[in-house]
Amino acid sequence: MDVDGLRKSPVGKLAPISGTDPRTGRDWSYWAFIPTPLPEEPRLGSRAANVAAMAAMEVARLDQAVSQLPRPEILVRPSVRREAASTSALEGTYASFDDVLEADFLEDRQLSVEQREIRNYVTATEQAVELIKSYPISRNLAGKLQATIVRGTEGDSYDAGDIRQRQVAIGPKNRPIEEARFVPTPGDSRLADGVSDWEKWVNRDDQFMIVARMAMAHYQFETLHPFADGNGRLGRLIAILQLMQDGVLRWPVLNLAPWLEQHRDEYQQGLLNVTMTGEFDPWVEFFGEAVRVQARAGVEKITQLLRLRDTILDDLRADGVKGTALHLAEFLIGYPVLDVPTARILTGKGFETANQAVAKLVDKGLLTEITGKKQNRLFACRQVLGVTQFLV
Repeated sequence: MDVDGLRKSPVGKLAPISGTDPRTGRDWSYWAFIPTPLPEEPRLGSRAANVAAMAAMEVARLDQAVSQLPRPEILVRPSVRREAASTSALEGTYASFDDVLEADFLEDRQLSVEQREIRNYVTATEQAVELIKSYPISRNLAGKLQATIVRGTEGDSYDAGDIRQRQVAIGPKNRPIEEARFVPTPGDSRLADGVSDWEKWVNRDDQFMIVARMAMAHYQFETLHPFADGNGRLGRLIAILQLMQDGVLRWPVLNLAPWLEQHRDEYQQGLLNVTMTGEFDPWVEFFGEAVRVQARAGVEKITQLLRLRDTILDDLRADGVKGTALHLAEFLIGYPVLDVPTARILTGKGFETANQAVAKLVDKGLLTEITGKKQNRLFACRQVLGVTQFLV
């Protein structure tokens, strides 16, 4: 950590910390950074304000595109799972998109470590969508989501679900604290006060541009690093919740993480640059560009998936397919991997009818069995997967 540089930070201060390394028994003394509360009256330059405004316009277009669909939740599903894969990859957890989709059909004991972490994020997103309908973004809401994100993983510790009461450091695992990239606020009343200030700032009623507000709130959350684990994934989820709380976006279909994953170094350096310089404009421009690009790409991807659906249905009709099999094919853009019980739920038919529909789509080459098992079989639509695995 650049201690000398952080001493000069205009948006925070260093505080002395000390402890004992439990692995080596070595006593240590170092520094932690405590950010000042976000400004009551933020001021942005014209360039940053313009980027934020353009990004908000693209989000509105994305929301409108989804709202015009007869079943928006069908396209929400792959979008959430794509975000889960990329936001986890930013934290070093990698899984193929096929594995992400397959995880929905596995029991807990069958999940790989990667699948468990990613499925936890999917569950947390679904939980967040329901919570934000009744509760504001808060320490309590964030705690509930963090507990879900880390459940059953290495980060599932005694303090899961509430802000930490211990010191953490960001950087290589199992290395001395002096080698950390960043050491956030100590886990005491200073952290609780910082989270309280952040919560009030996020929920204040003003006209400050939503995308700029997202960017600044995200910086503060990541700098405070309020939980023992899962802060990156949770912070990016909260950014989407800000759009939903503001009524700008009705469904979690904005995939920020894939773009941030591609610009990982700039993302991490951008956060640090705010701390070092106190300048929010470059950060708002960077974050706003992520929102703008991904919202526009989301509209394009929705169009692409709907065209693919129409092509699939036209080809099936031309081949004489009708009834339940044709009905099931309509859902494949949201369920490119499924099993017969899921087909039964989607079509509202009995097990045998759903099984015959799946078999018909296999016979027509639209579905392929990917498990090789006689029971608990999974089927994939490779045409749809070819689009959704690169979902913005």
